[in-house]
Amino acid sequence: MTKIKRFEDIKAWQKARELVRDIYEITSKGSFAKDYSLKDQIRRASVSVMSNIAEGFSRQTDKEFIQFLHVAKGSGSEVQSQLYVALDLKYISEATFKELYELLEETIRLISGFVRYLKGG
Repeated sequence: MTKIKRFEDIKAWQKARELVRDIYEITSKGSFAKDYSLKDQIRRASVSVMSNIAEGFSRQTDKEFIQFLHVAKGSGSEVQSQLYVALDLKYISEATFKELYELLEETIRLISGFVRYLKGG
């Protein structure tokens, strides 16, 4: 595997960045934009995925990095759960829900794979 020199080179971070862009887009429209609590929570959780990957990258050890990657995965699951709320409240369509949920699943898989790599397995 090629040595990663910057957190921006991490595929999971790139997917998380895509997620943040999509979350900000859907939360700035219609009823979602007016639900300040859910809007703020889902935005912060999506940014947390991206931020924890970047912050973990700057840590001194793989053990610390892995800890931050686990936090990023947890934030991804939090966003998935919040998407159900948005769907149930009809803030987003079923198609949008599926698209974002699948993007999160891919991001979480990438993070899990990176954890396995860092653990040497």
